[in-house]
Amino acid sequence: MNKIIFQTGLLVFFFSVIYFTQKGLPLEKILLNSFVVFIILTSMLSIIVIGIIKAINNNSINKLSDYSENLAGKSKNE
Repeated sequence: MNKIIFQTGLLVFFFSVIYFTQKGLPLEKILLNSFVVFIILTSMLSIIVIGIIKAINNNSINKLSDYSENLAGKSKNE
């Protein structure tokens, strides 16, 4: 998962280099702006993926406990 996030960040980094180059900015500004875009995007994607993984994990734990209660003969209706 981290590899996918990193490669997406690199893709956006190079797209932003092309975008800022066409605006006619100096090389230092192009690299700095592109690096900031890369860091922000990679951080945001990492946080979103961590949240999604935690939600999936929590959901699977809840389903597992429901199944184990049903197998033991306990029912919520009783």
